[in-house]
Amino acid sequence: MTKAEKLVKEVVRTVPDWPEKGVMFRDITPIFQHPEVLHAVFEAFIERYREKQVDVIAGIDARGFLLGVTISYELKIPFVPVRKRGKLPWKTVWEEYTLEYGTAAIEMHEDACKKGDRVVIFDDLIATGGTMLAAASIVKRLGGEVVEAAAIIDLPDLGGSQKIWKTGVPVHTLSKYEGH
Repeated sequence: MTKAEKLVKEVVRTVPDWPEKGVMFRDITPIFQHPEVLHAVFEAFIERYREKQVDVIAGIDARGFLLGVTISYELKIPFVPVRKRGKLPWKTVWEEYTLEYGTAAIEMHEDACKKGDRVVIFDDLIATGGTMLAAASIVKRLGGEVVEAAAIIDLPDLGGSQKIWKTGVPVHTLSKYEGH
């Protein structure tokens, strides 16, 4: 177990039956209240991508912003937001994806990345994989290559990481939590 994984496991809060009965919500906000844990999380990701050829960091609304913008700053590469549809002010490319009880859509500006850009997509966790797959689809439509889908937490029982891997996109998370 890495230092970052150990520290994450110590502070991530599990909230039973939220937002609905039967869900074990993994709350990452305590990470931001513990500077040692926050530093370890950022260092783990920064070191992972420092030597890889990465041109753009994309962060998924909203917790992916918190991770992505700091990592892009440290690596001195562009950050682009992946927002809920209707939130970006300029020309966008959007993708709809399936939720447990319906659909949602995310978007990126059409100039967020260009042909050949190598992109890492960040979110706080990977559950069913729908949001990450939609973001990867947009990056590919814009001509970019998804180097990796990255998150603090993987919920493997929900199958999202496997779905992402099956599309040819590698997945990297700092920790795994069993259950929903």
